[in-house]
Amino acid sequence: MMDERMTAASYYEQGNEHRRKGDFQSAINCYLEAIALDPESPAVEAKQMLDDILNFYHKDSYNP
Repeated sequence: MMDERMTAASYYEQGNEHRRKGDFQSAINCYLEAIALDPESPAVEAKQMLDDILNFYHKDSYNP
């Protein structure tokens, strides 16, 4: 659910917090929101990094 007051930067930061806690799905969701608001956001690289990590460690259970 997108909050109208959230900016791409705040979604990116929220995604980083979720990532630090190990909640990768929530992190990816936040990164996707950030990317939707700003296609140049650093969330693009952060999401790609998580995709790569999850694809490497969980090949059978993760399909972006």
